[in-house]
Amino acid sequence: MAQLWGGRFTKETDQLVYEFNQSIRFDQRFFAQDVRGSRAHVTMLAKQGILTEEERDEILRGLQSIEEDVAAGKLVISDQYEDIHSFVEAVLTERIGDPGKKLHTGRSRNDQVALDMRLYIRDEVDETVELLKNLLGTILRIMEENTETYMPGFTHLQKAQPVTLAHHMGAYFEMVKRDVLHLKSLRERMNVCPLGSGALAGTTYPLDREYTAKLLGFDRASDNSMDGVSDRDYVIEYVSCLATIMMHLSRLSEEIIIWNSNEYRFIELDDTYATGSSIMPQKKNPDIAELIRGKTGRVYGAMTQILTIMKGIPLAYNKDMQEDKETVFDAIDTTKGCIRLMEGQLASAKWNKKRMADSARQGYSNATDAADYLVKKGMPFRDAHSVIGRLVLTCIEKNIQMDELPLADYRAESELFDEDIYEAISLKTCVETRITKGAPGDIENEIRESRAFMAAL
Repeated sequence: MAQLWGGRFTKETDQLVYEFNQSIRFDQRFFAQDVRGSRAHVTMLAKQGILTEEERDEILRGLQSIEEDVAAGKLVISDQYEDIHSFVEAVLTERIGDPGKKLHTGRSRNDQVALDMRLYIRDEVDETVELLKNLLGTILRIMEENTETYMPGFTHLQKAQPVTLAHHMGAYFEMVKRDVLHLKSLRERMNVCPLGSGALAGTTYPLDREYTAKLLGFDRASDNSMDGVSDRDYVIEYVSCLATIMMHLSRLSEEIIIWNSNEYRFIELDDTYATGSSIMPQKKNPDIAELIRGKTGRVYGAMTQILTIMKGIPLAYNKDMQEDKETVFDAIDTTKGCIRLMEGQLASAKWNKKRMADSARQGYSNATDAADYLVKKGMPFRDAHSVIGRLVLTCIEKNIQMDELPLADYRAESELFDEDIYEAISLKTCVETRITKGAPGDIENEIRESRAFMAAL
């Protein structure tokens, strides 16, 4: 058992206790961050005269050799070590001798793991933003190509008013845009360096914490050493962002599943993003969308877990906080995978434009526009609402749509109707005359603003 402590103990740790306590099987993900943090730490120690320049250079060469050998597969991160910090320090000492034992001067595993976690989450935030940018790019392309692809808009899953596919997908662009902005805001607020906080009360060594923070790309060092080692708010915020991302992906998945059904047939999924049935040869199932929808609960579970872990922990560090990793890692992997799959699924899908337009024509989604037609001719809206409601009943009884209803039936309800009613309730008119900001008729401005957002990222 390779451990960084033991002088105060007279007995070996029970094997079951050791295995229960160790974290290297999952915190080995921090290898790159741990080496990065150690480089900055020894550079600062030499600057402050706590280590000699020769000791610094020997440690840096040793760290580089470890990093290269792990990357080349010559050195395997072994579970004989308690955690990734023990692995790096023990191997370093084996390779360079006594200078390796000085690596931990002025540092505790508490602020070391706090640093590693913060560096890791910061890297993952950046990668998540890049994945979302790819998804935004695909959504924007669909918008640009479908400004005249008419489809029904829904409320309560009932056809409500006609829109375009561009407008509908624009709503998802806004959702993912907010996800990006949330992550960027988190990135700014979490960019504080905990290294130098020690176990909880700093150290007697004259560390230059601001210098270390600068070396590691942080804006500043943390202001309170106890908070420095015990803060996991940024982890909670990141998992909250992931949960919101998954909620958005799940909503879009639900629509893809509905649109892919035989009853709708709005979308044709590419064979590479669908599966078949073991017994029913005709089936083409939207399994990827269904799995994204299902895995959303998995990420929600991670958020509940990290909140539950942190809710009863007194200051400062407690071993409970080791449990902030496995489920969070799983949530990160799950969300990133789902973003990639959603982007690929959308990029390869085909849209049944005729079917969508036909569906928009049916279901009386132009009824509001018919009412607006009467209002523009002087009838109070509430009266117009009643007139159109009766006309819809007439259409239902005759099993026809509003653009098929004879003008005589219209005029039987109101003399205000004329031949221009049919133009007024056409899909093109219904969409293009809704010109308020953010409405379907404003889609070119919406696309222009979306392009500007992408260009600024």
